[in-house]
Amino acid sequence: MANLKEIRNRITSIKSTMQITSAMKMVSAAKLKKAQDAIIAMRPYSSKLTELLQNLSATLESDAGGAYSTQREVSKVLLVVVTSNRGLCGGFNSSITKTVNRTIAEKYSDKNVEIFTIGKKGEDVLSKTCNVVDSRNDIYDELTFDNIAGIAEKLMNLYIEGTYDKIELVYNQFKNAATQLPQVEQFLPIKPIEGGDATAVNSDYIFEPSKEEIVEALIPKSLKTQLYKAVRDSFASEHGARMTAMHKATDNAKDLRDELLLTYNKARQAAITNEILEIVGGAEALNN
Repeated sequence: MANLKEIRNRITSIKSTMQITSAMKMVSAAKLKKAQDAIIAMRPYSSKLTELLQNLSATLESDAGGAYSTQREVSKVLLVVVTSNRGLCGGFNSSITKTVNRTIAEKYSDKNVEIFTIGKKGEDVLSKTCNVVDSRNDIYDELTFDNIAGIAEKLMNLYIEGTYDKIELVYNQFKNAATQLPQVEQFLPIKPIEGGDATAVNSDYIFEPSKEEIVEALIPKSLKTQLYKAVRDSFASEHGARMTAMHKATDNAKDLRDELLLTYNKARQAAITNEILEIVGGAEALNN
């Protein structure tokens, strides 16, 4: 059994760790509230914009989406991988890197796949096994729509120029603080619309300018919003995962501290008992 000094040192170390994890949990909880409010407020707008675009596209010719809907034979793929810049968030980042590796193995094993990372952790891991062509780790310093729109425009230009035949987003979708769902979402080309209700669109709206012009204006806006929503989802998921991980770490530290305190008290009691026995034994020896 370790001596009392060693046990005291371990208890002190665990208490310090517990204070750190508890503080990190509270910080993440505060940031999560803001990030959660932002993504929840954005989802109705994003879904409505997508719905409107789909309804309009359903009434047009199949090539109405222009360059963004052009279906090409897929030979070169870009995966936009959204992770975090920091760790200590449980399996948040590892689930994304596993999803990327599984997607490449199952869908694009015979294709040329390149990686665009948003977040330092994804770059650090994937650069060892994949071809990471670009990275934006500074985006979380100021997470605004304008900054994300710049990345979206770059991706759209790469697709229009024919650099890539397909672009997909890989990110964690926020469900709640304890649950994050890895998603693989097609970014470009725009998926063809199936089963659009053209009659409803024609009867409900008067279009000015033409539907074709509206669709051409909506597509870039929709793509930028799609990427911004993905990054926002990942940002909220990161803080939820970190809050949960730090909560578990604090609970584990408390359990370990309690076990060590019990061990310390037992060892201290045993030491006191031995001292008492030695004193009694010495007194008996003197009496005899």
